[in-house]
Amino acid sequence: MSEEKLRQEIVRFCHLTYEKSLLASTDGNLSVRLPDGSILCTATMTNKGLIRPEDLVVIDASGRKIRGERKPSSEMAMHLLIYEMRPDIQAVVHAHPPCATAYAAAGIPLNKALISEVVLALGCIPLAEYGTPGTPELSDEIRPFIKHYDALLMANHGVVTYGANIEEAFNRMDTGSTLRRFPFTRKSSAGSGCCRLRMSKSCGFSGRGITGWRVRTRSQRTRCVL
Repeated sequence: MSEEKLRQEIVRFCHLTYEKSLLASTDGNLSVRLPDGSILCTATMTNKGLIRPEDLVVIDASGRKIRGERKPSSEMAMHLLIYEMRPDIQAVVHAHPPCATAYAAAGIPLNKALISEVVLALGCIPLAEYGTPGTPELSDEIRPFIKHYDALLMANHGVVTYGANIEEAFNRMDTGSTLRRFPFTRKSSAGSGCCRLRMSKSCGFSGRGITGWRVRTRSQRTRCVL
């Protein structure tokens, strides 16, 4: 795909993330790997609902700007690390979907079999410890998870997803945000290590989750326990 077409694709998915409230204003950042190995990415302080193809920036594998009028996002080091560790990955999306980000802020990984679609599409979504955005600390915290997962929660920060193209990376972000559509309360049984899921009355369901549910993702076998 040509750079011009990829610019249009990034802009389209920036607008979608904004319209679906996966991020607000200048939050988040998106990138794709170009055929020559350089990275096409969103610029710092760019409103994702108003972004245009000419607002994007091209950087090399070390983060140095190659072309573009604006500065690249300060969080590109996270994207570059993912591209370095995962040759199969061609696009990265970082956003702040409200419910998933609330889990991240509360220090709770999405490793419970709460919503089957999320588990089947993504496996479990681990939680990386807090690293200050835009610093090497953030990259250090997500490094242990990158090879084994396609979506990560970042404590007190947000979510990053990645895929073989920008649509797949976006779809993983959108799937991970599905929890925001399902109001619920989660109760832990004292000493049993088992959790009870109780949906709100509007959902019309109340029951016990599945313990030891195993699902297979493309890259690994993941155990999710509720």
